[in-house]
Amino acid sequence: MKILHTSDWHIGKNLESYSRLEEQEEFLKEICELCEKENVDAILLAGDIFDTFNPSSKALELFYKYSKKLSREGGCPLIAIAGNHDSPERIEAPEPLARECGIILLGYPDSSIEPFVLESGLSLKRSSAGFLELKLPEYKYPLRIFSTPYANEERLRKFLGVSNKEDELRKFMEQKWKENVDAHADEEGVNILMAHLFLVKKGKVLEETESEKPIISVGGAHNLYTKNLPSSKIQYVALGHLHKYQNVITKPYPVVYSGSPLAYSLSEAGQKKYVVIVELEPAKKAKLQKRAIHSGHEIRRETFQSVDEAVLFLQRHPEVYVELKIISETYLSGESLQRLYGSHQKIVAIIPELLQEEKEVIEEVNIQKDIKELFKDYYKFKKGNSPSDELLVLFNEILAGKEE
Repeated sequence: MKILHTSDWHIGKNLESYSRLEEQEEFLKEICELCEKENVDAILLAGDIFDTFNPSSKALELFYKYSKKLSREGGCPLIAIAGNHDSPERIEAPEPLARECGIILLGYPDSSIEPFVLESGLSLKRSSAGFLELKLPEYKYPLRIFSTPYANEERLRKFLGVSNKEDELRKFMEQKWKENVDAHADEEGVNILMAHLFLVKKGKVLEETESEKPIISVGGAHNLYTKNLPSSKIQYVALGHLHKYQNVITKPYPVVYSGSPLAYSLSEAGQKKYVVIVELEPAKKAKLQKRAIHSGHEIRRETFQSVDEAVLFLQRHPEVYVELKIISETYLSGESLQRLYGSHQKIVAIIPELLQEEKEVIEEVNIQKDIKELFKDYYKFKKGNSPSDELLVLFNEILAGKEE
């Protein structure tokens, strides 16, 4: 049985002011093509489907359109859980209709689905809180998914009956997973745990990027550890939350963050993006293949010694998102900034960096100067250019209000 593991689509997310919807549609098309080429049997989407609790109509449309294509009317079931960016209510709202297309949407830690049978032959045989057993028509053995959607502190108290204390949370999740796996898993089926949380091998550190909200685990408590996972019967753990592909451990079974299919922040500059194809049979070790995702524009962080050098780079790389750092003896003029922005359509930020001699001059602040002049100096030091007339007018209005 071939399973495709992906996560952190963040549909609707921008990079600063730049919409990524076109690029998101590109990677969804690429995943569709990959699933067809590899004859994938099921897809696991491990959270952060959308970027906000209230995604735009365009973001919703994109997800529904490609979920239906991926699921092939139940020929390739898609099982998705909510992440910390998702509203569990919104994720589950279309579930009765989605189910008819072979799409299963799980928003809460205790979510379960009514058993069903589709014309494609796909059937949901059993379901309880955090557990699904699917029967795919091509296989005699079942596919079992043990699911843990993201749970904030309130959901932990409501659904799991546990407060947000680190050791208590770890013990509770360990016991909950063990009970569920002991009750439903055996060597006659394929057994996968899917979760959206921060999980590490004790003593190790995994890197979170700027675009990942700083959840440290389920509920925002300290991280869960790999030792809290079930000791046996599970064959693969499909994780979401971290945007960089990471194989946390390989024994007794692989525990993997697939990463996001697009780079979503400057801290992800240069990262390669993947989905994971997992081949599984009952009672056998999982076989993994990383498959690179090529869609989307690259993010670059570049440093230049002059505006001329930066402009040359921009003209040669029109399709990348770029953060520019310009090292200069003087502040960037308005003319220089206009020249840079006029040379490229995807500049995320321009950071002027003064040579040390100029910095030292600026750091000698004369507090006897007029406050308006001090504001100009500070703005110039932080931004690399002088404040606009409009900003100075606003600053003067604020000063006038204080004086009144």
